[in-house]
Amino acid sequence: MSATSLLTLLDDITAILDDVALMTKTAASKTAGVLGDDLAVNAEQVVGVNAERELPVVWAVAKGSLLNKLIIVPIALLLSAFLPWMITPLLMGGGLYLCFEGAEKIFARHQLTNTSISHHDVPSVLNSVTELLAFERAKINGAIRTDFVLSIEIIVLTLGTVIEQSLAVQVMVVSIIALAATIGVYGIVALIVKLDDAGLYLLKYAPQSRWPILWQTPGRWLVNLAPYLLKLLTVVGTIAMFLVGGSILSHALPPITFILQQASGWIYSFLSVPAWALALSSIIMPLLFNLLLGLLVGSGLLVLVPKLQAGYRWLRN
Repeated sequence: MSATSLLTLLDDITAILDDVALMTKTAASKTAGVLGDDLAVNAEQVVGVNAERELPVVWAVAKGSLLNKLIIVPIALLLSAFLPWMITPLLMGGGLYLCFEGAEKIFARHQLTNTSISHHDVPSVLNSVTELLAFERAKINGAIRTDFVLSIEIIVLTLGTVIEQSLAVQVMVVSIIALAATIGVYGIVALIVKLDDAGLYLLKYAPQSRWPILWQTPGRWLVNLAPYLLKLLTVVGTIAMFLVGGSILSHALPPITFILQQASGWIYSFLSVPAWALALSSIIMPLLFNLLLGLLVGSGLLVLVPKLQAGYRWLRN
């Protein structure tokens, strides 16, 4: 009797693990886009930090990201079980924040350009250790706040794929995706920000090797590539904020998606576009729409938020 019960238990565990593996694979494919945006945004967040402080900053943000997920995962599971209607408003709040953050970054970068200070030169104009530490802390806090919003979307998307599964499967799949997202994203971010150091190491090692050219060529390539890659990620990270924020808002507000579909259908029928162009535009148009929506909402919030803050201060006084 006990042997039969043990075999039944092992069979149940095997079935659960099979479900977890299948659901984890499905959830990973559904969250891949957000993970890509998360990577671009967080790599952009560490741009401007002194070279010797890049890895400590990435590590600090990664620890903040793990803490974010330790907070978000149990809350998301509880909300999904008892208050599922709360998930959409929370996602919308996150989408609004991302749009605002993206608009704020553009405005801040525009101010730096007007004062002839590039984004990478910001630390050089800070005169004291205290100012450098404050700048670094601001970078870390900003990255952790942004990670919090993106983590919410990753967890909610993952929950959506396992909503019909048992609680045990939900907990395991969500936990695996949360941990894998943090390790994967910040591991790649760490590699990206240290590309130039890897190139310098190869150039330094080349004279000691038998065939210096084998080390000098990739070394120079990495050193030259790193600044351009970081600049590209700065742009991509800001665009990703608008794309993710706009996507959250458009999905949370079905009338917006309906209007987009109707407008796209009217344009296609009016222009009589070929089938290949129709297929391509069905991918590009929603992206452009989400980008435009995020940019408009972010710009509006950039104007509105200071006025609300001023009104709040006036009421308090």
